Formats: sequence, structure tokens, C-alpha cells
Amino acid sequence: MSTNGQSLGERLDAGPVICAEGFLFELERRGYLSAGEFVPEVALEFPDALRALHLDLQRAGSDIVEAFTYNGHREKMRVIGKEDLLEPLNRAALQIAREVADGRPGDLVAGNISNSNVWDPADPAKQEEVRAMFTEMVGWAVEEGADLIIGETFYYAQEALTALEVAKSSGLPVVLTLAPMASEEMTDGVGIVETCQRLEQGGADVVGMNCFRGPATMMPWLQQIRAAVQCHVAALPIPYRTTEQEPTFFSLTDPRASVPSPHGRPFPTALDPLATNRYELGAFAREAYAAGVHYLGVCCGASPMLVREVAEAVGRTTEASRFSERMENHFLYGSSERLPEHIVALGERA
Repeated sequence: MSTNGQSLGERLDAGPVICAEGFLFELERRGYLSAGEFVPEVALEFPDALRALHLDLQRAGSDIVEAFTYNGHREKMRVIGKEDLLEPLNRAALQIAREVADGRPGDLVAGNISNSNVWDPADPAKQEEVRAMFTEMVGWAVEEGADLIIGETFYYAQEALTALEVAKSSGLPVVLTLAPMASEEMTDGVGIVETCQRLEQGGADVVGMNCFRGPATMMPWLQQIRAAVQCHVAALPIPYRTTEQEPTFFSLTDPRASVPSPHGRPFPTALDPLATNRYELGAFAREAYAAGVHYLGVCCGASPMLVREVAEAVGRTTEASRFSERMENHFLYGSSERLPEHIVALGERA
């Protein structure tokens, strides 16, 4: 329950709710974590940097402050040899999110669980290990006062359903979003739309998609999901120009790159030339909202400017809107009477 008395469901019934994600890419760009590992140690090492990003995204229109615990699970911490920091990292991220949300009454704090990258459909022991990772993270989120739980970026249907079961045990609202790989189904062979239906039947308050796919390759699935479920639907694309031939940012290529990335593909460190512009992302948000998708945001590749674009596209005025573009005052494109005609004329040959 938010501090203004409205639940997540009530807010979604009334109109759009914006949720910023994509902290990994943005904090890597800012120099606070390592690409490839993508472990959110920033919550412990540079808490002011994480707090600043949350504040920027909040000002840009995000109604939900999602604790940055993506990849902050036990297996990932083992990979980097810092399992002892697991609980302190999770609690620090949750506390920072709570502090930022409390600065603007009505904002919600979300605990976060996500794809473990070790789920094995053929190994019950590994599945129980993943369930235990989810259970401890959800427990910390509840203890630190989260208002909802977000489970995200699942490409195995059964892992998503397991995450939902654990998240629902918290008694909090649950948002569960899928991130299918390049195939037309989940990695364990279950249909994407069918998985969303199962999640709704399992009690998810919001189902949908996040990450991996840009506007062009996420929208067709969103339309099918919206038609197939009764609950609210979420859409958090990556801001990159994925196509039918290259449906995810893993599959994107950049043949024009004069210096390709050393690991052989643009993802994750050479995606910049393949980004959507803000107007494309705004058009996506308008189309999704018109189709009945009320939970909107941006995932990996997000910036405060892009989150603001999504919020404004669905009719919101944000704190950061005072800095939205004012091209009428640009020296080459402007229409202000203060701009000399001979300078504006340079725009035709600049």
C-alpha cells in the first residue's frame, strides 16, 4: 500500500503507472559496475550514486522505486567470490529505495527478484536452489518495508512461476514480467502468452514483458498478452532497434562498426549506434497505453530522459518536464523573435 492509501491495482485502474528499470546499463555507463559481471555492488560501495540515479528517475516520472538487487542473488555473488556481502547488499539497496520513495509521498518501493541464469528444467535440486534464492530475497524485501515485489526478466516459464509462488507468499502485490529469447516461445517450450495466462491464474497482479526486446519486437507480443489476460499488463522494452530478423539485443549486429567489440557482438558494450530515439520510445508508450497496457517503463538502456519521454507520452507531467525540449529557442531551429534571421538561416546548411 502506498503512503497515499492507493494500492498498485487502484493506481493502475486509474491510469498509467511508470516504473524505471535498466539500472545495470546506466550505472555501468556512469562507471559504477563492470559490464559482463553486472553485479550491483554499487549499493554498498557507492550508495550516493545509486541514490542519485533513483532520484533522477523519480523526477523523470517513475512512480516505483525498484530496489537495485537485479543480479544481487546468491549464485551471482558466488561467481564473484563475495557471497558474504549478499544480505548487506540486498538490505542496502532496499533501504536506499525506501529513502528515495519516502521523499515523494505516494511512491512505491519494489523488492526485486529475477532470472537466476542457473535454472535447469531437468534438475530438481537446482530448481530448489533457485527457489531458496528467491525466498531469502523476498524475505529481506518484506522486512525492509517493500510495497510490492517485481519478478522480472524470466526466459524459463517454470522459473517465472516459481518466482511468482515465492513472491505471492509475501502477501504483497506482484508484478511478473517475461523476457523471451529470440524464439517464439519460452526456453522450456511453453508459449509466451500461455505463460502470462498461467501467471495470472497463479495470482500475479501484473504480467507482461521486460528487457531483451525493443519496441518493434515487443509490441506484437504485448497485444496478444493484453487480449489473453484480465489483469494489468506491463511493458518495459529496451530502447534499441530490434527487428524480426534480430529480435533481441543479444542478436543485434552492427556491420557498420569500424571497431567491433572484442567479444564479437554489440551486446552489451557496443549497442549505442543501435539505440532508438526518444520519439520512437514515446510512440511505443502511446501505442501500448492505447492498447490497454497501464504499467509502463524502460529497461536496459534506460536513462532519465527516456523515462520522462514515456511518462509524457501517456499524459504525465513530471518534475523533470520543466527541462523538456524547447526547440523554439534553438539558435538554428527556433522561432523566437529574438533569434537573428541570418543565424536561423544557417540551419539549412549547418
